[in-house]
Amino acid sequence: MKEFYINDDGIRLHAKLDMPADRSGKCPLVIVIHGFTGHMEERHIVALHETLNENGYASLRVDMYGHGKSEGEFKNHNIFKWINNALCVVDYAKKLDFVSDLYLCGHSQGGFLTTIIAGMRPDDFKAIMPLSPALMIPDSARKGEVLGVKIDPDHYPDEIDLYHLKLSGDYFRTARLLHPEESMHLYHKPVLIVYGEKDPAVPIRYVVDAQKEYDDCKLVIIPDDDHGYSLHLDEMLKAVTDFLKDN
Repeated sequence: MKEFYINDDGIRLHAKLDMPADRSGKCPLVIVIHGFTGHMEERHIVALHETLNENGYASLRVDMYGHGKSEGEFKNHNIFKWINNALCVVDYAKKLDFVSDLYLCGHSQGGFLTTIIAGMRPDDFKAIMPLSPALMIPDSARKGEVLGVKIDPDHYPDEIDLYHLKLSGDYFRTARLLHPEESMHLYHKPVLIVYGEKDPAVPIRYVVDAQKEYDDCKLVIIPDDDHGYSLHLDEMLKAVTDFLKDN
C-alpha cells in the first residue's frame, strides 16, 4: 500500500494506492470515491478495495475536499470542488505506467460524482460503477428540501445547519445547477448501479430512471438492504466482481 497526497490547486487530497498481491506487469485500476460525510476507511469502501485487489485490480482510494484526512473544511465543500478534485485524481491515475484500463467507482455523493466525471471524460474509463448514487441532490437543492430540512431555494443563507452538520449555502447553490442526466447521455460504455432496496437516502426512482438514461447500464437492487449495504455487503461486492469480469 502506498499512502500519499494528490495536489488540487494547493489542496492536498489524501490517497491510498493498493495493488493486487500477484501482479506482474500492467493491471487495471479502479478509482474509488466515498460519499457525503464519508471517507476512504468506511467498511464498505475498505471491503470494496480489498475485493478489487483480490480479483487482480489495483485500487486508488481518495478522500475528497473536507473529508477524511484531506484538506479543506467539510462545511465549505460542494460538488463543484469535488468535480475538480476528481479530475485531478483522474489525471494522476492516467500517468501511472502500470495501468492497463481505468475504472471509476463512487458511493452515494461519490456515485453522483461518478456520473458527472464519466460524462466529462468518457474516453478515460472502460466502465463506471455508481454505488447508491445520490442522484437526488440537484432536485433536493432546487426544491429546498434537504435531509428533511426545508430551505427557501431562492434565498439560501450563507450557512445552513442540517441537524449536526453545517454547510455553506454554496453547496446548494452549486448543486441546483447540475443535471446528471446530461452527463449520462455523454457516456456510452458499460455502467453498473448497485442499490439497496430500502435505501432511506436515495428514492428508488432515481436509479431506475438512471438505468434508462444510459445506453448500457446494469442495475442491481439488493433486497432489504440500505444505503451503505450494512446487511448484505457481500452482494454488493459480488455485483461489482461479476460486472468487472464481463467488462
